[in-house]
Amino acid sequence: MNLTGVRITGTGSCLPERVVTNEELSKNLDTSDEWIKSRTGISERRFAGPDQATSDFAIPAARKALEAAGKKPEDVDMVLCATMTPDMSMPTVAALVQRELGLVNAGGYDINSACTGFVQTITAGSNYIRSGLAKCCLVIGAETMTRIIDPEDRSTAVIFADGAGAAVLEPADPSESDMIAMSAGLRGDDEVLVVKAGGSRYPITPERIAAREHYVLMRGRETFRFAVKTFARLITETCEKAGVAPTDLAVVVPHQVNMRIIEAAVERTGIVKETCFLNIETVGNTSAASVAIALDHAVAAGRMKRGDLVLFVAFGGGLSWASALYRW
Repeated sequence: MNLTGVRITGTGSCLPERVVTNEELSKNLDTSDEWIKSRTGISERRFAGPDQATSDFAIPAARKALEAAGKKPEDVDMVLCATMTPDMSMPTVAALVQRELGLVNAGGYDINSACTGFVQTITAGSNYIRSGLAKCCLVIGAETMTRIIDPEDRSTAVIFADGAGAAVLEPADPSESDMIAMSAGLRGDDEVLVVKAGGSRYPITPERIAAREHYVLMRGRETFRFAVKTFARLITETCEKAGVAPTDLAVVVPHQVNMRIIEAAVERTGIVKETCFLNIETVGNTSAASVAIALDHAVAAGRMKRGDLVLFVAFGGGLSWASALYRW
């Protein structure tokens, strides 16, 4: 099987209209603007409206990405969506995007790897392109995290938010543009970062709702240690696979998890914080949509140029982690 290179030819994103500031959250939580900023780096985030679902953000983000790439709906032969908050258990968000955008020639599916999802999706999509199994792959990260966040839990209510991002992948000359290295891993864990109720092990019941088990439960200290260690290791490990140094990276597009985690991790690798593209201050942590939205914002800001080494890196529930290094 002949391998080709892969190029990101278009990106798009969509955020809810409602802006929620730290001051607004402070009205109902024992917190403050200063407390939230100092611990997370977040000043505001976007919340979905009461009648909005994940596909309502995935669809316009995908449409913008296709327009940016100059592709018609019939050009797409694969659509992959990373999400842990689909509109419903079945059908997939990918299927809803396919229907709404008229992607008549596309197959596809959803990937649920929590915050790691979009990096897994862009890696899978790139491998479809590189192997010749697809010529135009639409990859999406989309979440409505506010549907599974306990509004009374300060540790999660101030962090998570909603939105979607998307990218179009197409073949390229591998000497000019390609995915040149990747890393991924799992450490099976259902305690540190988990939504306990709602699956086949613990179906939703009145008792589990009363116990608030249908919301995200996060053990903050364990999550912090895991994220810092994993972030730093992913950067060095992926660069080693590609035969480059972390200081060779032009742009790192990380999961927008927490400013303190990002600062602690990059310090361990020797790269400067400015190498990372950060939008957490105004977007918050959008789980699987995080890297996808940051990618589109970075492109809009003109951060990448041809030939740059661009690293996508994420980690999240599962516990899971993944990275993908591209020559832009």
